[in-house]
Amino acid sequence: MRNKHIITNQHISPELNARAKAMRSNMTPAESKLWYHLRKNNLANFHFRRQQIIDPYIVDFYCHSANLVVEVDGSGHWDQVEYDQRRDEFLNSLGLRVLHFYNSDVIENIDAVLEVILEQCQK
Repeated sequence: MRNKHIITNQHISPELNARAKAMRSNMTPAESKLWYHLRKNNLANFHFRRQQIIDPYIVDFYCHSANLVVEVDGSGHWDQVEYDQRRDEFLNSLGLRVLHFYNSDVIENIDAVLEVILEQCQK
């Protein structure tokens, strides 16, 4: 039976798989805080995965049932605007919606972030 919570039939390189695994072990404080609220179906029973590979990218958080990607962006993203645009366009072409939050939003106002995520999951 196909697992409905993950993207299947991807050709994932061992390097990309290892990178995603390393990223799960070394989340930023903001990612850890958000994961605490998303894991174990804590957000209205929506299932999220962290550091999900959606070839050729690794997204911070992914909810399959809502076709939703959630990204937590630090200051490093200010230097890669074009890369992020290409990435979002690719994910949108798969029918996925992408939300971006700054680290400071997650750290300082987690309730508002969760409210936006839940609203998007319920659409």
